[in-house]
Amino acid sequence: MTIKAYSIDGNGTFAQDVPAFAAAIKGAGADIVLVPGVSRAKRSMPAAAMRAGAAIDTNVVAVQAEGEKLTVQRWAYRQRILTTFTRAARPWVILVDPSLFGEICAQLGVTPEAMPSGAAVETRTTMNGVVAAGKGGESTIKPDSPLLFVAGAGWTKKQADGAAHLDEAAATITGFLAKSGASLGSSKSLVDMPEAVAAFSFMSHMNQVGQTGSTPRHAKGLATCCHGEEPHVVGWRFVNERRAVNLDANCGWAQGKTDVLYVADAFAVMKKVNELL
Repeated sequence: MTIKAYSIDGNGTFAQDVPAFAAAIKGAGADIVLVPGVSRAKRSMPAAAMRAGAAIDTNVVAVQAEGEKLTVQRWAYRQRILTTFTRAARPWVILVDPSLFGEICAQLGVTPEAMPSGAAVETRTTMNGVVAAGKGGESTIKPDSPLLFVAGAGWTKKQADGAAHLDEAAATITGFLAKSGASLGSSKSLVDMPEAVAAFSFMSHMNQVGQTGSTPRHAKGLATCCHGEEPHVVGWRFVNERRAVNLDANCGWAQGKTDVLYVADAFAVMKKVNELL
């Protein structure tokens, strides 16, 4: 039974360490590979062992060799039980408690060598470009904008003439965003609507604000066609000045969740706002 010990110093990236460690395990030609359980080894050695076809155990506190048999000890159940075990698989990588690494190497009569690192990184990921969330590559998410404009599902509902006006709603929203430079947010109900996908192509789940979405930090916020229920409003907790437009005077926004509530038709209000801008 041959035993090889490697010391690990300095810092390294996962992408570089894994191939280097795997090559070291294979190149050692040893049955047992001892490594100190420092954070760098714990991060990369399991993947390296799998790549090298080796078994691995971590957090080992004692190693004892008896002929061709090697046993190790490790605490279990929050250090209530000290387990003793062995493995038949070879090679076997053992990550030893760093404070005991030198003592265990001396006990086994092995001298640690420096673990090679800095292998060339091989990746199958190719960067072809970056596409921003938004229509035509123009991002609708602008964290640095002073204003957050949030659209709710009400934009897809039937209007006074009994018909839904999705194209008009989309034009009104994008027109306001272009003129004001506001960042676009959405309620979950709107981005989940299949019928809104085509007309609201400039919007995705990345725009969602609320409990299951993002929590923007804009100076001002304007919500339209949104009821202001708690799962949505929780995403507004860092918006300093809040205003909302809703036809329902008893909506969630009216329950102390906004500074100003305009009880009006959002289509008419935003159309007038766009004209003024």
